Amino acid sequence: MRYWLMKSEPDTYGIDHLIKAGGPDIWEGCRNYTVRNFFRDDFQPGDMAFFYHSVANPTGIAGTMRITRGGYPDPTQFDPKSKYYDAKAPADGSRWLAPDVEFVEKFDRIITLAELKEIPGLEDMMVVRKGQRLSVMPVTPEEWEIVMKIAHKNQ
Repeated sequence: MRYWLMKSEPDTYGIDHLIKAGGPDIWEGCRNYTVRNFFRDDFQPGDMAFFYHSVANPTGIAGTMRITRGGYPDPTQFDPKSKYYDAKAPADGSRWLAPDVEFVEKFDRIITLAELKEIPGLEDMMVVRKGQRLSVMPVTPEEWEIVMKIAHKNQ
């Protein structure tokens, strides 16, 4: 099993949207080749991911979700009405992929980016690195455990 951190703007698609979906939902609209390759080559059902709210106040980890389906052709690339439409996407759907995810847990509070930067053991976590802009990034098992302990600290 692998661990991931997946960013989304809560006004566009936040953890509450995933909860409301009531089951697996598509993680659509990623338009970065590194992320596409993660979806294609590395995402597997059963992998776990942190749901990270970006462009928010505060930014940070809102909870967890499970990957239920690895990367498959993102249908939004073919929809001219979608903001994710790509007129140059090949008909086989190989340019842009999307996985399906399902809600697991919403944390009692956002674990903020500022907090993540101060936690021992997370110094190398990709999300805390200066200039890191990927919307999907791997998380080590050790990083996962540290964040989960922080999330459940007062429970």
